[in-house]
Amino acid sequence: MNDITKNEMGMVLRILKSPHISYNANSIAKPMGISAMGALKIARRLEKEEILISKKMGHAQFFGLNLKSAYVRQYIKFLLMREARQAPPYVRAWLGDLQRIKSADAAILYGSVLQRQKEANDIDVLFILDSRRLSALQGEIDLINQVALKRIHPLFQTKEDFTRNIKKEDKPLLNALKGVVAFGEDRIIEGLER
Repeated sequence: MNDITKNEMGMVLRILKSPHISYNANSIAKPMGISAMGALKIARRLEKEEILISKKMGHAQFFGLNLKSAYVRQYIKFLLMREARQAPPYVRAWLGDLQRIKSADAAILYGSVLQRQKEANDIDVLFILDSRRLSALQGEIDLINQVALKRIHPLFQTKEDFTRNIKKEDKPLLNALKGVVAFGEDRIIEGLER
């Protein structure tokens, strides 16, 4: 793999975090802030490396992630970790607090904390967990809330809920998916496989 460009990373993460949208070069170009030809060039390069797979519908070519490939799952995991590492300091501080949690399988920080930094009223976090560990997780959240300036507002999902609600295109869950992964990249990728 050659060096990963910002636009390649952006394309892969946009496709990953929007499982309800079928992207072609035209539809992904505008939200990425690039030309359709630029998006097509990136998509073809990623397809050549077998990171993306394409499907032709009519005259358009739509791209998805090759999540059946172990290489691609590791590539995506790396990109999710890189995204967290490159987040602004205020976001990284919250990610660090969340990474101390042991009772959840995955956590995604999302919502206003990612846009307005310190202006956020609360800290929205999606937790994926085994329901038997819910009370332990709530205890860990309470401990963080006792010392934090902002309170964590949790969205709890079991692994099964997570997969089912993605398929149902549940708006709060799809909104949470757009956030930054604190931990549990493998669990999230596994839940997104269809």
